[in-house]
Amino acid sequence: MTPSPGTHVRIARPSRDLTAAERFWVRGLGLTVLYRGEAGGPGEHDLLMVGWPDAAWHLELVGGAALTVGPRPTEEDLFVLYLDGPVDDALVERLLRAGGTRVSAGPYWDRWGVTVADPDGYRLVLSTRSWSNA
Repeated sequence: MTPSPGTHVRIARPSRDLTAAERFWVRGLGLTVLYRGEAGGPGEHDLLMVGWPDAAWHLELVGGAALTVGPRPTEEDLFVLYLDGPVDDALVERLLRAGGTRVSAGPYWDRWGVTVADPDGYRLVLSTRSWSNA
């Protein structure tokens, strides 16, 4: 079996605070909690998986007492959503109230969208552009 265009993608990141992360991604952006689990033994992590039920991707956030690697986002760690239209001001306000921080992601992304850092510092870009791999 080889990967295909419909292959599901998992994006995994460490999180210092899964409650704060859930507030940002679920209450702020509107994703759904797809799975939540607590560490069941030594060396295991707490997990929070969020996404949209029919999407071909999900975001997995890993945390808890056994977490040995903390979040280390860089300015280039971008999670971009191509909205193909204007960014809703109410959405940006919801993200900010849910613990996000509006930041600059450089001239290109500032021109083509709005960037909000999540509570761990990873950047979500809401792009006004569209995208197609075709």
